[in-house]
Amino acid sequence: MRRRDARPEGTGTAGISVARHGEDAEGTPRHMNVPKGLPLWLKIVTGVVSVALVAGVAFAAFWFIRLQSNITKAPLTAGESRDTSATVVNDKSDRLQILILGSDTRDGKNSQYGSAEDSTGYGHSDVMMLLDISADNKRVSVMSFPRDLLVDVPQCTDHTTNQTYPARRGVMINEAMAEAGIGCAVDTVNKLTGLEIDHFMMADFNAVKELSKAVGGVDVCVSDPVFDPDSGLRLAKGNSLVEGEQALAFLRTRHAFGDGGDLGRIKGQQAFLSSLTRKLKADGTLGNPQRLLQIADVVTQNLTVDEGLADVPSLLTIGGRLKDIDVSKVAFVAVPTQPAAVDINRLELVEPQASQLFAALQADLDLTTPGATSSPTATPTGSATESPSGTPTTAPPAAPAYNKAIQPVAVANGTGVSSRAQEIMAVLTGDGFTQSVSYLANPVEQTVVYYGSGFADVATDVATLLGIPAAQVQEAPGVSGVQLYMGTDFGTGTKYGSASVPSDVVNQTANDAVCQQVNPLYITQ
Repeated sequence: MRRRDARPEGTGTAGISVARHGEDAEGTPRHMNVPKGLPLWLKIVTGVVSVALVAGVAFAAFWFIRLQSNITKAPLTAGESRDTSATVVNDKSDRLQILILGSDTRDGKNSQYGSAEDSTGYGHSDVMMLLDISADNKRVSVMSFPRDLLVDVPQCTDHTTNQTYPARRGVMINEAMAEAGIGCAVDTVNKLTGLEIDHFMMADFNAVKELSKAVGGVDVCVSDPVFDPDSGLRLAKGNSLVEGEQALAFLRTRHAFGDGGDLGRIKGQQAFLSSLTRKLKADGTLGNPQRLLQIADVVTQNLTVDEGLADVPSLLTIGGRLKDIDVSKVAFVAVPTQPAAVDINRLELVEPQASQLFAALQADLDLTTPGATSSPTATPTGSATESPSGTPTTAPPAAPAYNKAIQPVAVANGTGVSSRAQEIMAVLTGDGFTQSVSYLANPVEQTVVYYGSGFADVATDVATLLGIPAAQVQEAPGVSGVQLYMGTDFGTGTKYGSASVPSDVVNQTANDAVCQQVNPLYITQ
């Protein structure tokens, strides 16, 4: 006999199936059921997005770790020259100055280009360029320093060994980093130019080869068929696509272009970089994260940077800032030089052109606009005023009650720069003071316009023309006519207290496709 309440397991009073604890009506555990309120398409999309997110995080982590492990870093400076009180530069939005170096070390992958004895210590800087990016990302200047340029190297300390090396005078600029490291090259360029470099990047020979391969080659042009047995460069006349060894040879050759000197080599390097810039711009590489990562992977394996750039986001930030640049505003310049007086096989700065270029860079002027000037450091009393736009303006003077062409105006050059008076003389004669003369004078600190009896109006007009404050115009009984005594405070530019862009300072822009003139001694058939 069965009890009245004994029913078949799982069966209700009316024969309806009843779930056991933890099961649905069909006996399936509830925790294994998919929510029935979501449509199928949403379930699929949710799954795909989840997989994509996981893959994306894994991809980003892979590249971050890979690139980060590639990076080699070194101290930015080798002394106490940097102003530690200055605000740290914002790589994303501030004006940025990066020293680009090419190392001639022959170890590791570079051993095929010579023995270890060919480069000592940290090696020499085979290439030295200063990359200057404007804060608004609308202008870039690339200034090249010839490796044979004689400069003064400040005292430098090797932060690896803590050994301090004394200052040196009149040594080739490519030797600056040989003893104390890359930071000493940075300090040397800061001392030479009056600038404050924010970062550096140093690449070796292998970096050039691999980069040229990664972008699919770079277009270059030569005026004649050329062969340089030292570098291995061999090209037919006209345009060629170079990559790998030939790309490196094009950049390394010291004899094939121009007169066989370092200036011809610099022009070849600038032409190569101009072509590379155009290609990256046309291909949209800098705006393509995948392509940018591939190139970054190649470059970082052969790159040394300062601590401030020693992370992946910082490096990618630099590339991102350059992606929308107008190639006609990428200016390639070279420091003005001439054969050195102590050794014609070396180079020295040409003045006042070099100081004018450095002053224009310090003032952040557009080098592609010759004659562009900065606002004076102080508004000259009684002569110039400042317009609402910030551009200095000078009220047009009344017609002079004298003949400019017969006024005796002398320029006493006390700037310490022997050729400085020539530039000011050109301004004076161009304004009608055709009787102007110049001579060297003892150096003084402040510029003053002196005048003799009856020449006050002429002195005022000379001061106004050059933007010299009225407080620096003085009567001097011993002066016949007008004397402009130029001091060290007027060492550059044609307006007192302002900087200007020298004429013909730009070798080419990235918009120019320039064919290199082959040294006749290296033309081959």
